[in-house]
Amino acid sequence: MERPNGISRRDFVASTAVVAAGVMSLPLSEALAALQQKGKTKVALVGTGVRGVSMYGRDLARNYGDHVQFVALCDINKGRLEYAKQYIGITCPLFTDVDRMLSVARPDVVVVTTVDGTHHEIIIKALEAGCDVITEKPLTTDEVKLNAILDARRRTNKRVIVTFNYRYSPHRAKIKELLMQDRIGRVTSVDFHWYLDVYHGADYFRRWHRLREQSGSLLVHKATHHFDLLNWWIDSDPQDVHAFGDLEFYGRNNEFRHTHCRPCPLKDRCKFYWDMTKNTHLMNLYASNEKYDGYVRDGCVWREDIDIFDKMAVQIKYANNVQVSYSLTAYSPYEGYRIAFNGTRGRLEAWVQERQPWPMQDFDELRLTDNFGDTQLIKIDHQKGGHGGGDARLLDKNFKDISLPDPLHQSATVRDGATSVLIGIAARKSIDIGMVVKIADLTQLEPREKR
Repeated sequence: MERPNGISRRDFVASTAVVAAGVMSLPLSEALAALQQKGKTKVALVGTGVRGVSMYGRDLARNYGDHVQFVALCDINKGRLEYAKQYIGITCPLFTDVDRMLSVARPDVVVVTTVDGTHHEIIIKALEAGCDVITEKPLTTDEVKLNAILDARRRTNKRVIVTFNYRYSPHRAKIKELLMQDRIGRVTSVDFHWYLDVYHGADYFRRWHRLREQSGSLLVHKATHHFDLLNWWIDSDPQDVHAFGDLEFYGRNNEFRHTHCRPCPLKDRCKFYWDMTKNTHLMNLYASNEKYDGYVRDGCVWREDIDIFDKMAVQIKYANNVQVSYSLTAYSPYEGYRIAFNGTRGRLEAWVQERQPWPMQDFDELRLTDNFGDTQLIKIDHQKGGHGGGDARLLDKNFKDISLPDPLHQSATVRDGATSVLIGIAARKSIDIGMVVKIADLTQLEPREKR
């Protein structure tokens, strides 16, 4: 559910009430009659951006049709809704109002893929309507919204699953397996450094993610993936966070700028010019529907309203005394990450290359080194599909059979979503105030030494 440029959260919420009748692809009686199939989970998708219409739309409809049935699509942009229905390949009612969608379509599960700053609104409404929720990461963007979600979760006793697909990729799963086997003894510290390149990294500064109000900053939107991995691997909860960060490359750090790329008169001078017209799908999904909400997908990376960080460094202390040094850079010439686990009996490390200007290898590699002993290289072949094959595994677990064995504890709960986002929230606060932030001061959750 994309939000218009510059619209306040209050105005965004109010705008849905204006169109309370919703937009329907079929007469309501016909649409609902067509949905009375038994034995399938009734799913409503709220938010029809790229992520929603692909992984939770087309992929879900094509590969899990025996298990799920779409009963509604919902977004504030009626043009994007109509295109989403065609792209996904389904016939179901379309809504521009969440409340009406919940009361009319009566889904079993609501999938939330809206702008991060609005997740809490949809999650809470869905829980109170008696639905389970599957939400794209991050769970939410600040501690006030988080505590409201946790209160609603306790009050309704319904499920909230956060889709941390990185947990399901074979490379990260192998790390978890080795740590669970105590191959390097007790973990004492972790060095973790993530690099977004000048293509992927820059794209966050073109989109709604550039505004802290909407994304919580990359410490929340992007790094929640990384913080969840750390929590999962370390098997403990974060306790104290100290961070530094700045906007030093994008935004105001350029001598020229425009509104967005397509009409830009300076495109010949800008290395970050991006021609969205070459992507038919994005043109149909976004450009054709700008008139409904004003959202521009190919925004200028130099806009002065950008208020998120592009370089971040975070120190985290866990309840089990593990120390983490983490960094995120959003303008690297290559993409990937370096990570090392230091333990009482050895070290486990990896340099994962996701995109680079030199030949890629077709496998990822782990190096396991024993103190006073041997070193071993472990190769993990690349898997097909999104996030190293993680997307398909996550969908299998959540839509095909939630009772599938989970020996590595890959299925993420609402608590997992909370503790991951709390690190990003605490880091953002730490940068703002220049002090260490205690997780316990932000939430009712008490950090656990052992998860």
